Amino acid sequence: MEEIDPGRPEYVYVQVANAIEQKISSGQLRAGARLPGELDLAEQYGVAAGTIRRALVELRERGLVVTLPAKGTYVTQKPPADKDGE
Repeated sequence: MEEIDPGRPEYVYVQVANAIEQKISSGQLRAGARLPGELDLAEQYGVAAGTIRRALVELRERGLVVTLPAKGTYVTQKPPADKDGE
């Protein structure tokens, strides 16, 4: 599936966040979709749960997901063109 490589000169949590962002961009994960739990994501990507937690923070900072305590993490609606001039 997604290739997470700890040897790359990029933080692993950023690689995970980028992989999830790609799923959102491709439509594989749509607005309103609930992401799997942290432990399931950790197993899926072969990383520690703490790495997943940090990746989710990154995705929240990018405006791609929202986390509701005791409910889960959901994909938010993102405008198709979010850069100036596109």
